[in-house]
Amino acid sequence: MPRGRYSLHDPHDHTPLAEEHFQCAPGPSGWRYVSQLTTPEGAHLGSVDLALDDLGRPLRLELHAGGWQVRGAALDGVTWVRTDPTGTEATEGNVPAHAFTGTSPAFLVATARLLRLTPSSAATRVRLVALTDPVLAPRTVDQSWALIDRETHATDNGPLLVDEYQVTALDTGERHAVHIAGDVVLSAPGIELEDLQTPPSTFDRPAG
Repeated sequence: MPRGRYSLHDPHDHTPLAEEHFQCAPGPSGWRYVSQLTTPEGAHLGSVDLALDDLGRPLRLELHAGGWQVRGAALDGVTWVRTDPTGTEATEGNVPAHAFTGTSPAFLVATARLLRLTPSSAATRVRLVALTDPVLAPRTVDQSWALIDRETHATDNGPLLVDEYQVTALDTGERHAVHIAGDVVLSAPGIELEDLQTPPSTFDRPAG
């Protein structure tokens, strides 16, 4: 069960935004990730609880940030309920999309798990509902994902397989690299893995 800490920062000016203390593991139904977010000074910011089925689809999502809460799942596309800080207003949403995304590294692992690309795969388009801090406002985004490299690195715990993805925002054409080992993000824009207490879990990989 990997557990550790990510630091989150503004990808443009590198302003520190948060620390995300996480643990994750494959399970009988797929994969689960839970985390607590704090400010760089240690104050509580929010939390993430994401469970995927064995195909990488979101079985359950619960996000908290700034007093806002979102609960969601894959249902007729993706469906969610967003509740305001007072708990008096709840807004439902539904979009014909594949999954959710957001600032947490969990969503990068989830999208990679959903697409199951191989180095020989063509770039694949995916539609996601982005839930962005600080108020978890939903926004539909289209991305293209391609697995452009897969390398094996020797470690004290045995060989570590690292996948490098090229992710393209289809509305702007902006591209960036995401490096993932198993169920841990090693690096991505705005994300740095600062501490990892146990090795990443491995998923069954498609051939290619």
